[in-house]
Amino acid sequence: MRIAFDAAPLLDEHMSGVGHCEAGLALALQRLYPEHAYIFNYFSVRGSAGKRQRLSPYMLPGSETNTPTFSPLVYRMMTQFIPVPYRWFFGNKADITHYFNYIVPPGVSGRTLVTVHDMVIRAFPETMRARTKTLLRVGLERSMKRADRIITVSEFSRQEILKYYPRYEDKIRIVRCGVDLDKFQPASPEEIERVRRSAGLPEEYFLFMGNVEPRKNLLRLIQAYAKLSERMPPAGANGWRNSEIYESVQKPELIDRVQFTNYIPEGDLRGLVCGATAFLFPSVYEGFGIPPLEAMACGVPVMASKTASLPEVTGDCAVQIDPYDLDSMAQGMEQLYTDAALRQDLAARGRERAKTLTWDAAAQDLMQVYQELI
Repeated sequence: MRIAFDAAPLLDEHMSGVGHCEAGLALALQRLYPEHAYIFNYFSVRGSAGKRQRLSPYMLPGSETNTPTFSPLVYRMMTQFIPVPYRWFFGNKADITHYFNYIVPPGVSGRTLVTVHDMVIRAFPETMRARTKTLLRVGLERSMKRADRIITVSEFSRQEILKYYPRYEDKIRIVRCGVDLDKFQPASPEEIERVRRSAGLPEEYFLFMGNVEPRKNLLRLIQAYAKLSERMPPAGANGWRNSEIYESVQKPELIDRVQFTNYIPEGDLRGLVCGATAFLFPSVYEGFGIPPLEAMACGVPVMASKTASLPEVTGDCAVQIDPYDLDSMAQGMEQLYTDAALRQDLAARGRERAKTLTWDAAAQDLMQVYQELI
């Protein structure tokens, strides 16, 4: 087969979860199934050298690029109103083209797949940026209609799609996300100490990593931590920037206990995660939730919501909390901070569970879908 990937999610300087999903699957497919040809499609106008450089870590020897000269933004805007065929730019080189970011353009040659990670556009539209919301409102159903198969990342997300679009049930296949066990594994004390000092973190800290979106529930997490701080010795928490979140920590009981880091380089992520007392992921809505899986692979105990897809990811290997209940979150953090035996047990069981949710396993499931189409 000649398999093409829409490479746009891989080209962002700071890749999102969609990009990490595509990267993990593309690398695993190329490694496990080298008998097939792999093509990375993207429009090229300015900054082509930079795009190629960002893409190179995800291309194994033998893969190729297909880079017509045209503005991706102009093409996306045009196709909102006029069905300009994708094949006019990218030709008919591929038997299968896979779009990892919800949208399938018109007029694609060969068979097509689209990954629909979640139904945030229907369940929590108020948490989305206006531009993304407009694009999905117009384009999502068109894309699912155009696609030969719809890939989603959990049983929870499959049920969510069926809730809003039951007519596409026969097209949906589940391919779960995974974790790179070579990258995410227990780090040495020296690596942890280097990253801790570089980020200016205390010796003990709770860690949160995620995009700044209301559904990530970071504001409630900090409020719950404030309740915990009233009766516990100081500890640090790591978050990402948001004006409302900044305001929430300007209180005497929090100002010296909640720390916002700068951007953490990719090479420091493992040390950052491994140094944490526990990893906290109180999101109210996730199609999958890769960060807690990465923490489990590192042998770090996890606290996660008992909603959406997160129980599918963490199983019985995390402290599960109600993301809408501050007392539930505070109690979960207190358990993890005070109970060393619980931390050790969750860390061991989490590592074993992570071994069953790898990118190789996901790529095998995805290859079955490709073969089914051909």
